[in-house]
Amino acid sequence: MNADEKKKVQKIFTEYLEKHGHRKTTERFAILDEVYSTEDHFDVDSLYTLIKKKKHHVSRATVYNTIELLLNSELIMKHQFGKNLARFEKSFAYKQHDHMICEDCEHIFEFCDPRIQQIQSTVGNLLHFSITSHSLNLFGKCNELAQKGTCQYKN
Repeated sequence: MNADEKKKVQKIFTEYLEKHGHRKTTERFAILDEVYSTEDHFDVDSLYTLIKKKKHHVSRATVYNTIELLLNSELIMKHQFGKNLARFEKSFAYKQHDHMICEDCEHIFEFCDPRIQQIQSTVGNLLHFSITSHSLNLFGKCNELAQKGTCQYKN
């Protein structure tokens, strides 16, 4: 994320916190910065671990509470990719995309196919339905583990 986008995200979050009577703490902005520094989907525990490694003094409760604020301010999106573990991704300057989730290594592959947008439009018109967004998750197995016996994404 470039410096201009970072300022915009901080401004959106600041305005949200002020409007809803929440304190603007350094911990909340450290969490926001970490979220927007990652390129991958993340869960709350992995985010907490990253923040602790960077020597920020943030409690797990603060991370959970800040995630809720980021969701409410629409700066992150929540996904449920099975296994009762919520994953999140940043949503500022969001480009519509879909996901393939490997059942072996649990890696999340993002893809964008314009034909899905065409299907969405066609189905919406057919059913007289105004579609505002969609979510498509495909589950399967990536070929790397089967072909090489190991996978770079495997935890």
